Amino acid sequence: MTNFVFHLSLVLLLKGRLNITMTTILENIKSINVDKKWGYTACCALCLLGFSYNVNSQSLPAGSASINVYPYLSDVDNDSAVTLVAGTNLTPQFSYFGFVNIYDQGSHNAQDDRFTYFSEHNLRWRPNTDSPWELTAQANIRTGNNNNRYRLGARIHLQQLAFLNPFFAAIHLKWAVNFHAIQFDHDPAHAWQIEHSYSMSFPYLSERLYLSGFIDHAINETRPSNLPNNPVVWETQIGYRLVDKLYLVSEYRINQYRRSDVDNLAIGLEYKFSW
Repeated sequence: MTNFVFHLSLVLLLKGRLNITMTTILENIKSINVDKKWGYTACCALCLLGFSYNVNSQSLPAGSASINVYPYLSDVDNDSAVTLVAGTNLTPQFSYFGFVNIYDQGSHNAQDDRFTYFSEHNLRWRPNTDSPWELTAQANIRTGNNNNRYRLGARIHLQQLAFLNPFFAAIHLKWAVNFHAIQFDHDPAHAWQIEHSYSMSFPYLSERLYLSGFIDHAINETRPSNLPNNPVVWETQIGYRLVDKLYLVSEYRINQYRRSDVDNLAIGLEYKFSW
């Protein structure tokens, strides 16, 4: 238990420092008229420095982190343009995964709404290392008042089920389904969520190529009449390693929470490293 608390503190300190730093930066930059490309560049540099600080194989349990920058957005300019991702094993049974999306709402909006963020933090526990099941706790923290959500649920790794393993192994696919049955927020309805996450490699084509993504399916949320009753957010990313830890990435996004321009294509670069 001492090791678990120590490892958890390290990871939460790393993530907390990044969240606090980025939030402070975005709040302080409100009154400055910054060109979009320089804003992205500054965010990327600061995020990368934050992730790199004190990350080494001897001080933290095994994990990985990445920063994604998307200078090209096809249809929705205020979509996520910078994403930080971090994941680590805390103990053989506990793990953490989280990300922060940063949005530039554009200079035409009010200055205090120029930069916004959405973050997700997951703490997962599995009974033993061979079990396909995990118990999960999730926190969604975002810009604005009364916007945060907290969820409890169970997650299953389909590729670890004996009768499905041969199929998933043959096509080099991993797929997990998270049933967030309990949700705490300001929605009076009993809302809940089904979350899919997946990754796929292509060793028969190239060891440099990968595909990954997620599908979030919200159920029974209180939504405006002009939005779907049970909206879906779906993102699929294809990445190709250019050199060392640098990847060229293309991401197709579907977001039914938007009233228009539901689809969007993002193209950019990813820097990923492990420890």
